[in-house]
Amino acid sequence: MGLLGAKVDAIDYYTGLIDKLSEEEAKERENVMNDPNAIMPAAFVSFRTRWGAAVCAQTQQTSDPTVWLTEWAPEPRDIFWENLAIPYFDLNLRRLITTVSMFFLTFFFMIPIAFVQSLANIEAIEKVFPFLKSIIEKESVKSVIQGFLPGLALKIFLIMLPKLIWAMSKMEGYTSFSSLERRSASKYYLFVLVNVFLGSIVTGTAFQQLELLINQPSSEFTKTVGSTIPMKATFFITYIMIDGWAGIAGEIIRIASLITFHIKNTFLVKTDQDRENAMDPGSLDFATSEPRIQLYFMLGHVYAPVTPLLLPFIVVFFAFSYMVYRHQIINVYNQQYESGATFWPDVHRRVIIGLIISQILLMGLLSTRGANKSTLLLIAQPVLTIWFHRYCKGRFESAFVKFPLEDAMVKDTLERAVEPTLNLRLYLQDAYVHPVFKGGNFGKAAIIDDEEENPLIQTKRACRSSKPESDNEGASTGSC
Repeated sequence: MGLLGAKVDAIDYYTGLIDKLSEEEAKERENVMNDPNAIMPAAFVSFRTRWGAAVCAQTQQTSDPTVWLTEWAPEPRDIFWENLAIPYFDLNLRRLITTVSMFFLTFFFMIPIAFVQSLANIEAIEKVFPFLKSIIEKESVKSVIQGFLPGLALKIFLIMLPKLIWAMSKMEGYTSFSSLERRSASKYYLFVLVNVFLGSIVTGTAFQQLELLINQPSSEFTKTVGSTIPMKATFFITYIMIDGWAGIAGEIIRIASLITFHIKNTFLVKTDQDRENAMDPGSLDFATSEPRIQLYFMLGHVYAPVTPLLLPFIVVFFAFSYMVYRHQIINVYNQQYESGATFWPDVHRRVIIGLIISQILLMGLLSTRGANKSTLLLIAQPVLTIWFHRYCKGRFESAFVKFPLEDAMVKDTLERAVEPTLNLRLYLQDAYVHPVFKGGNFGKAAIIDDEEENPLIQTKRACRSSKPESDNEGASTGSC
C-alpha cells in the first residue's frame, strides 16, 4: 500500500513480475504435458467428413459398450471441462445419488410450503399467535396476509433453490453447460410442480400428504385435489403477480446486476478488461426461466374451466414475457453457447405433462360435482395426448439427437463442390484444447499431416472411456 518496502518503478516491477509468472506458467504447463498421470481417458476427434463423424458417434465401438463411450462433442464454448473424463460406473453412481437427493429435497421442502400456505389462513395464525388477533383482524392487514404474504414468502423460500439444483446437476457428470442447464431445468420443473402446484393445492404437512397418497385410492386422491383447486385460485393469482409480473419487471430493471456492477466498478475495476468483465450481462438462465413459463402454461390449462378469472393474469404475463425477453436476448444477453435446439424435446415433454395433469385434475374436479358420466368421456383426453406425444417422439425426437447419414453425405458432397478449398485446420488446431493450455504450443500437435489433401470438416465427436489410460494406449492422447 506504499507504506513499507523499497520504492521501485511500477512499470518495471510489474513487467518483471509478469515475466516471472509467465515462465512459471510455461514450466508448469510443460510438467503437466509430460506427466503420464495427467493424461485423461477422453479425447476429441475431428473427422474429414460429416458422414464419418456420424457413423462413429452413433455406433458402438467395442463389444463391451463400457470400454468406449462415444457421443457428439458440444461446441468448444459449451464444454464443462471438470466432468470430461468421469468413468462409466461413477457416472451412474453419481446420478443415482443425485436422484435420491432430489427426492428428499422435493419431499421435505413441502414442510416450508405447508407453512407458507398456513399464512393465508387467518384462523391458523390466530391459533398459533393469539396475541396478534387484534392486529390481524384489521381489514387492511388481513388483505395483505391473505393475498400478498403467501406468494412473497414462497418466492423467498425458492431464492436459493436454483443454485442448489445447479450444484446437483454438476455432480451428475454431464460434459456441457447446455446439458447441465437441461438437467437443472428438469429438476426445477419437477420441484415447482410437486411443491408450488400440488403442495399449494393439497395443504398440510409433508407427512400428511404422503399418508393421503399412500392410504387413499387413486380416485379419492384425485377428488381431494380436484375439490381444492378452485379454493387456491386466489393464491395462484397473487403468485403470478409476485413471481411473474414482478419477475418481468425485475428483468427489465436488472437491479441486482446494476448494484453488482457499481460495487465491482468501485472496488475491483483496475483496467479496461476488469471493467468489461464487470459489465458482462451474462446469458439467459434457461434452467429457471423455462420451467417457470411452463408452470404458468399448466396453471392456465388447469384453471381455464374452473376459474377463468386467472387467465387474464397469465395472458398478461406471457405478453410481457415475449416483449421483454425478446429485447433482452437480442440487445442485452450474451450467447454463451449454441446447443443445436437440444432443449426442444424436454420442452415438448413438459408441455405434454402439463396437459395431462390439467386433464386428470379436471376429471377429479368434475367427479366432485357429480358429473361422473362426463368424467368417463374425458378419459379419452389424456389417452390421445399420450398418443400424440409418442407420435411426436418417434417422428421428431431423433432429429435432435442423431445426424442422418443421408443428410451428412449430401452436405459433404455439396461442400466439396461449392467450397473445394475450405480448410478448418487453423480452427481445429486449438478449438478443443483445454483453456489452461490455450496460448501455448499444446494445440499444434493436433494438426494432421500436410500431405493429406482432404480438408478437415467442422464435425467432431467426443470419446470417453471408463477404463484407465493403460487400457486404451494411444487412444486418448488429445485431438487427432
